[in-house]
Amino acid sequence: MLRPDYPLRTARLLLRPFTLSDFDDLYAIRSRDDVTRYLYAEPESPEQVREVLERKISESRLDVVGQTISLAVVWSQLDRVIGEVHLQWLSDEHQQGEIGFVINPDQHGSGFATEAAEAVLSLGFAGLGLHRIIGRLDSRNVGSARVLEKLGLRREAHFRHDEIFKGEWSDQFVYAILADEWQARR
Repeated sequence: MLRPDYPLRTARLLLRPFTLSDFDDLYAIRSRDDVTRYLYAEPESPEQVREVLERKISESRLDVVGQTISLAVVWSQLDRVIGEVHLQWLSDEHQQGEIGFVINPDQHGSGFATEAAEAVLSLGFAGLGLHRIIGRLDSRNVGSARVLEKLGLRREAHFRHDEIFKGEWSDQFVYAILADEWQARR
């Protein structure tokens, strides 16, 4: 079980549960082709973003396996949501989780994804007691692969043509890090 004390603070970011007032910022992100290129979603309409936001508002704690924490990534300097970061609890028995992140392309290259994901990895290892956390991505998503590598995750798998994604065969990379490896980096 994980019920973090919010907000979580990093050097430049505030990570907190989503609120209804985040709609405009979330829509500005999720309605973009360049954001959804490697996501299962297509650019979303205002109605779709409202539905997504309502779900995300309820994703602020982990009580049972299968749940996800979805947090708004707020750049303190702007006091605006510039992205989202996730932690899903995959297995209690095997102490496994998965992270994910999306940052507005207008802020790419500033280290925000790395900073936000680092805080969520700490939540998973220190807060939930996970043994292993993975990150999965389309093999063409070079930026996200770089973020995972900066965080110390290693590529453990390359699944070739494992699914038809947006009308074409795609490859998937799976990255992972163990709790003791994470601790050694601290």
